[in-house]
Amino acid sequence: MQKSNPTPGVYVSLQDLIRLQHQAAGFSFLPRQPVHSLLSGRHGSRLRGRGLDFEELRQYRPGDDIRSLDWKATKRTRQPYVRVYTEERERPVLLVVDQRISMFFGSRVNMKSVTAAETAALAAWRFVSAGDRVGAIIFNDSEIREIKPQRSKKTVMQILQHIVRQNNDLGVERNIEAQKEMLNQALEKARQLASHDYLICVISDFFGLSDKSLHQVKLLCRHNDVMLLPIYDPLAGKLPENATLVISDGSRQILLDTQEKRLQKHFPNFLQGRLKTLSKTLVKFGVPILPLHTAEPVATQVRETLGYVPGKQPVAGKVKIRGSR
Repeated sequence: MQKSNPTPGVYVSLQDLIRLQHQAAGFSFLPRQPVHSLLSGRHGSRLRGRGLDFEELRQYRPGDDIRSLDWKATKRTRQPYVRVYTEERERPVLLVVDQRISMFFGSRVNMKSVTAAETAALAAWRFVSAGDRVGAIIFNDSEIREIKPQRSKKTVMQILQHIVRQNNDLGVERNIEAQKEMLNQALEKARQLASHDYLICVISDFFGLSDKSLHQVKLLCRHNDVMLLPIYDPLAGKLPENATLVISDGSRQILLDTQEKRLQKHFPNFLQGRLKTLSKTLVKFGVPILPLHTAEPVATQVRETLGYVPGKQPVAGKVKIRGSR
């Protein structure tokens, strides 16, 4: 059930996600990205984007692109013929959205669960406005909700309602047991739903990432485009200086002194482990990876990353730990 007055940054409301419709412009997940874009990885990976449907074969007209000449027909008829294509009107998009208890964590601005919800909403509004069919697999530690792709705002609203419900069900006091395997189950469900030529966007902190998870992603890539959007907290990049962190799982807590040298050396590497594993393993398969953090609005990050603003990192400051992990 949605909270009547959710705390900003901790929980999302349906109204918050609806308002993101007005920010879903100025970027696209579909066009080919420049080689230096973070989406391209080291090997210049490309998304297929919309395909082309063959419409007709007709005689050449002045102004036609000579690259569209059909040489077989031209040779057979001794007249120049061109092949005419039209762009596909739509493509199915599947959003895989993580709302597990591992996402209920944040040191600045948002919980990871909120950033994931906003990312999914922004993507859904953007895709449906482009005429694509949008569906979703929304999962937490106990359930997976499946919404088949449709080209309608009604479907987007259905997606957002399920995200809000699962988001508002999170809480460290609710005795939610973290389930690593739910990530694999959600990816398996995506494989069952996405038959061919889908764009699949996985929005998660990838808690529970395993060889099985990576294998699932590779299988999805065989006939579909896959984009991974790891959600992380700024602590994964840099610990604040001269601070004491209090981290709790709801029943126990631990104090961490960020001036301790071993902590400075190993803690960021521990938190970055999933992202490094994703990048190292999947870049050779051409899987775009778009990391998003909790310290800035999602729309700002997406525009800057797709447009590539080098060297911009969240600035470390005072940290207040919220959530379970």
